[in-house]
Amino acid sequence: MTEPVSPAREIAAGYATDGVALELGTVVVEGKADASAKVRIPLAMMNRHGLIAGATGTGKTKTLQVIAEQLSAAGVPVVMADIKGDLSGLSRPGTTNDKVAARAADTGDDWTPTASTVEFVSLGTEGIGVPIRATITSFGPILLSKVLGLNATQESVLGLIFHWADSRGLALLDLKDLRAVIAHLLSDEGKAELKGIGGVSAATAGVILRALTNLEADGGDTFFGEPEIDPADLLRVTPDGTGVITLFELGQQAARPVLFSTFLMWILADLFEFLPEAGDIDKPKLVFIFDESHLLFTDSSKAFEEQVVQTVKLIRSKGVGVFFCSQQPTDIPNDVLSQLGARIQHALRAFTPDDQKALSKTVRTYPTTKTYDLEKALTSLGTGEAIVTVLSEKGAPTPVAWTMLRAPRSLMDTIGPEAIGAAATSSALQAKYGQTIDRESAYEKLNAKVLVEQAVPQAPVPAPHAPAPTAKKEKEEPGMVQEVLGNSAVKSFLRSAASAAGREITRSIFGTARRKR
Repeated sequence: MTEPVSPAREIAAGYATDGVALELGTVVVEGKADASAKVRIPLAMMNRHGLIAGATGTGKTKTLQVIAEQLSAAGVPVVMADIKGDLSGLSRPGTTNDKVAARAADTGDDWTPTASTVEFVSLGTEGIGVPIRATITSFGPILLSKVLGLNATQESVLGLIFHWADSRGLALLDLKDLRAVIAHLLSDEGKAELKGIGGVSAATAGVILRALTNLEADGGDTFFGEPEIDPADLLRVTPDGTGVITLFELGQQAARPVLFSTFLMWILADLFEFLPEAGDIDKPKLVFIFDESHLLFTDSSKAFEEQVVQTVKLIRSKGVGVFFCSQQPTDIPNDVLSQLGARIQHALRAFTPDDQKALSKTVRTYPTTKTYDLEKALTSLGTGEAIVTVLSEKGAPTPVAWTMLRAPRSLMDTIGPEAIGAAATSSALQAKYGQTIDRESAYEKLNAKVLVEQAVPQAPVPAPHAPAPTAKKEKEEPGMVQEVLGNSAVKSFLRSAASAAGREITRSIFGTARRKR
């Protein structure tokens, strides 16, 4: 007589895979973990996106660590934010203790201390990592509006201003370039052009200008500029086949978390522009992890959320997987959640009516299960445990599994700012991105135009002995001065510049752009 299969192994059968997979942990039923009942995510399904959620202190960060170190070992580069500062331990081998040994036994893990290849970078020049920048032109109006806290009307006006600069070949590389463009449009000379780009009010343009000034005073001039990050530097694999983990250190940006998360969204959109179509592949080209992703959607505009949904939908075909990490699944808009294939839900707290409502919504998003009372389970999970469902190799949802997650093999602690700074200083990227470049752009062009116009009254007078010009000559000379040096000449120059440089700017998701290299 055949011995009945245990519920844990029956669930684990849904996670069986023929290809390479990430080991998450083992199935727990009635409080007991079965070390032989493995819970896995097929590596080929990691570009179908996912969510890691749970209350503070439930083990989300360690789950991120487990996933990142296995992706790196499988040759997949990873980009992630180190919001709390404790993911830097990925770069050091872990240390064992009784808890680690017990967890390894429960999860059937042949635990070995292992370090990953980590690149430490920071947003702008104030951090301890290699400085990473974006140009204003590439960042685009929608993401910049999110950073500046603009409303929908102001966001649309900023979009028109970007369009005006693009059409005239005015490169917006840093904050002073955009301020110069707006100041020009608000000037007596630029008022006519301001009206001509869609009825933009001077008052709204002034609000945007003040928001830019505030951002610059808050240190925003350190992360907009050049050299701009090359997406290829986020896709590196070491000679031995290990994927590089690019870790964005929060550092001085702790007071600007919305800017930090929005900048990461720009990087994702930039990768979309950079990467060719990949189709179905054995493993992702890159996995992108948004920690504290609720910051992306706080006070976000409808246009912003629509672009996030579009990015998540389309970037899978480029071979990129996106994982959102937050405290509540309800922090993520429904249209985004519907695109996610993997769910790793750590414990939820239900202390308030809003918490209870969020818990009920979360339960309804899972496949039905006869093994667990999900509403009870989600409030009973221990630290380092989660309710999991992912996509199988065939693309179908796996059974719901109460999972004891395996312990990270890298250090479960920070390595400290001095060690991070030393690693960044010795990085090959330091030579490429360490020094800020300030080349000619909108600020310099508009200032040069003003200087030319100021020079017009000082034009040299013909010598007295020169032959008197004919009437036709007198008529042509003022016309020539007007054409070369006057206001209409400047407009003509800017338009001709647009034909050469403006065509090199194309905008896509979020209105982002990257000039041709």
